Amino acid sequence: MTARTPSVPPPPAASPMPRGPLIAMFAAVGIALAGAAAVRLSGVDIREPDAPAAVVRELRFIDLPDGGVGVVDVRDGARIATFEGENGFLRSTLRGMARERKRSGIGEEPPFELVGRADGRLTLIDPSTKRVIDLESFGPTNAAVFARLLPPASQRP
Repeated sequence: MTARTPSVPPPPAASPMPRGPLIAMFAAVGIALAGAAAVRLSGVDIREPDAPAAVVRELRFIDLPDGGVGVVDVRDGARIATFEGENGFLRSTLRGMARERKRSGIGEEPPFELVGRADGRLTLIDPSTKRVIDLESFGPTNAAVFARLLPPASQRP
């Protein structure tokens, strides 16, 4: 007695995609890439201009022996905050800026600038490397971590 193998149906016939729509899709992608490259290479700044600064605070961030991060106001040398534990957003932001400083041969001494804008947005600037981080881009919860480092409105000039 021979074993019968079940018959396998043949694969369905491949239906080729119509050439017209395929060419149109590639053309659309090509036009989009060419347009983006043209704007990028032209040097035109397409960013919305920043609102004027309402408050600027020069800060230095220091690693503490217990693994925390201390925040010092450069103006008077007072520690204004201590971050303990994970604080992932703060640490990753500062780690990226420290890496940029290390590449440029800049130490930890020059302060960072935390800028509170008139429209409520926050910007962290490293004047040494010219790196700018728009903190509101990372959502209100992450921006709030840095917002608490600004002086209260009653203490602003």
